[in-house]
Amino acid sequence: MVEIEVKIRIIDIKNLGEKILHLGAKLEKERFYEENTLYDFPSKILYKKRQALRLRKINKKSFLTFKGPPQKSRKFKIREEYETEVKNEKQLRKILKSLGFIPVFNYEKHRTVYRKKSLKISLDETSIGNFIELEGKRGEIVKFANALGVSKREFIKLDYIQLIKKESAKT
Repeated sequence: MVEIEVKIRIIDIKNLGEKILHLGAKLEKERFYEENTLYDFPSKILYKKRQALRLRKINKKSFLTFKGPPQKSRKFKIREEYETEVKNEKQLRKILKSLGFIPVFNYEKHRTVYRKKSLKISLDETSIGNFIELEGKRGEIVKFANALGVSKREFIKLDYIQLIKKESAKT
């Protein structure tokens, strides 16, 4: 599946949630906590190919996601993404270790998810600030962002790992 998304830095997360509902989106998932671990080989093969292997834990459920290299786009992050639920996280971690993968980066966030037709709208609270993530078709993303009063100039293509590393480099 091809994923098309952007992030936008936000300040007032509470009022934004109300505005999203006012624009016709429906609350899909109440605020929840998520832990993310990225895996790679010690030689950083996936990183060098601009790919990612992520294990995400939400409550008692875990998901393994592979992300392909991003396609060229000036305003959107576009990449192939394959995800599957993992029934036994401990066993998966052992499998990854046996295959030579090591955990290379961890981050966590709180997320609230809304949906408007096929557009997924996520409000994310992270260690580096709050963001709205819009995932769907390009036209839907732009239209919804405009309704929020956001222009394409404010779109962020970076993922949270890149944003966290960029923020850490400042300090």
